[in-house]
Amino acid sequence: MNLEIPSISESDSADAVPVSEKVFGQPLNEALIHQLVTAYLAGARQGTKAQKSRADVRGGGRKPWRQKGNGRARAGSSSSPIWRSGGVTFAARPRNYAQKVNRKMYQAGMRSILSELLRQGRLVVSEDIVPDHPKTKLLATKLKEYNVSKALIVTDTEDRNLDLSSRNLPGTDVGTAININPVGLVSANTVILTRRAVGVLEERLG
Repeated sequence: MNLEIPSISESDSADAVPVSEKVFGQPLNEALIHQLVTAYLAGARQGTKAQKSRADVRGGGRKPWRQKGNGRARAGSSSSPIWRSGGVTFAARPRNYAQKVNRKMYQAGMRSILSELLRQGRLVVSEDIVPDHPKTKLLATKLKEYNVSKALIVTDTEDRNLDLSSRNLPGTDVGTAININPVGLVSANTVILTRRAVGVLEERLG
């Protein structure tokens, strides 16, 4: 079966890009895609929450008052959790939420996502999507001509003109074929690739 990514460029509207079935013709694996998305979102969590336990609260080393004879409940430390300004009973600690996903699983999941995007018609190629100079209006006009909203534009290398032109467009994200992630691919209505980006993806995931 010959697979092709349709082109939306005005200059080469009839030239679809042939791609390998190994990367863009894989079956949908929902469980694996879910694992990739969950692991990516978990890795983005900072996990910097922290509270003081009774051992971290300053003071509390001396017994506040004697054990018996003064009519008050016995107390051994002013840093006790039941005291005002005392420590927290189960104090939160900084933690790492990262989940391990090995390389073969990650590549298989990315191939499944790209293949499903192609089947749904959400994966296209364009050579004139990258503006010649940084101007948001040029990129917005181009996306409007293509009737594209909430797009992810993927290039082979970082392009400053594209970065500057897209940063004020809501719903438009930019990435390279090396650093695209499963969440960006899944959440985009349309993924626009350059021809060189297609080659990088096939080399990276093939």
